[in-house]
Amino acid sequence: MRAILICFGGAMGLAACMGAVDLTAPSPARDYADYCAGCHGTGGDPGPIAQELKLHPVSLADLTMMNDGRFPEARVMSKIVGHREHGEMIGAQAGEMPSFEPMLDGPVVLYDSGDGIATPTPARLVRLMEYIKGMQQ
Repeated sequence: MRAILICFGGAMGLAACMGAVDLTAPSPARDYADYCAGCHGTGGDPGPIAQELKLHPVSLADLTMMNDGRFPEARVMSKIVGHREHGEMIGAQAGEMPSFEPMLDGPVVLYDSGDGIATPTPARLVRLMEYIKGMQQ
């Protein structure tokens, strides 16, 4: 009986961490349009802001091709979340990537970028990364 209660308690804790789906949040396509497309474009040509930057942003639709056929999920998520562990962008100035802070509110999900470690992550950030993954050519 104790084992059942422990399992049930663990499942309830996981459910609480996962949160509910926020039906009021913008779609991943809307978030991409608002946060990414201005510089990275929509798959092909760069966005209208790109020409004003010192560093010319890559097409996010080409990430798999640029990485030997493997989508760099951990690197993409680290850029969205703001971690610098994968290195700075060469030539980028501080503040050139938008702040994704408004996307931090809302439900959190357990997300594993491929390293086997599920980390509580805002659901909107995960959906944006999945949207970018789906754009691959």
